[in-house]
Amino acid sequence: MKAIILAAGVGNRLGDISKGKPKCLLEFEGKSLLHRHITLLKQLGITEILVVTGYRQDAIKDELLRLDVDENVRTVYNAEFRLGSVISLWTAREFLEPDDDVILMDADVLYDCNILKILVNTLHDNCFLLDRDFEPGDEPVKICVHDNTMVEFRKHIDTQLEFDSQGESVGFFRFSGKVSEQLARHCKEYIDGDQKETPYEEVIRDLLLQTPDEFNFEDITGLSWIEIDFPEDFSRAINEVLSKIN
Repeated sequence: MKAIILAAGVGNRLGDISKGKPKCLLEFEGKSLLHRHITLLKQLGITEILVVTGYRQDAIKDELLRLDVDENVRTVYNAEFRLGSVISLWTAREFLEPDDDVILMDADVLYDCNILKILVNTLHDNCFLLDRDFEPGDEPVKICVHDNTMVEFRKHIDTQLEFDSQGESVGFFRFSGKVSEQLARHCKEYIDGDQKETPYEEVIRDLLLQTPDEFNFEDITGLSWIEIDFPEDFSRAINEVLSKIN
């Protein structure tokens, strides 16, 4: 199994909190998010890790040097990082191959290590992580479930959609080699179709809606995590989440 960490974004919405660095280098108790991701992935037996860089790739490379990672932790550069994250996923296509499963992760998440353990150890070939305890609004990427099948995966949900329950996506996924290859091919279709502003979630959504029976989810409700997009997220990470995950 391999892992892709998407860390190309600028993170403008954090303002001065990031001090001009990528969000994956935000530190909590002296450890960057990137440090935490790599350490846990290795503890779970995942040694091949690809970090997709973009904004301030120099700072990310410096962090990897400081961490003294081995040659199995590599970076790949997304030169168009200011456009949609679909380009970052396409940039990682060397890991989206049919020969191995892959863990796909947003880099800007602070989380209980049990969340990633659940994803790595799941019996589902293609798996999302769903948290039913979330604050509704336009920001969360939502997963809608009907008859125990995921029927939608998006920030904005059609008011006519029929579903039994809803949760927020953590932004971590596990995909089989077969689906990984389909994701790469679908990314290329978006890019060739001049849709470079598209978020990578739309590519995943397309495959989910085409073949819903191939996908499943693990419910991680009750485990602490937070995606860090705004200054208030950073404050919550320090004041609420950090004490629950250590």
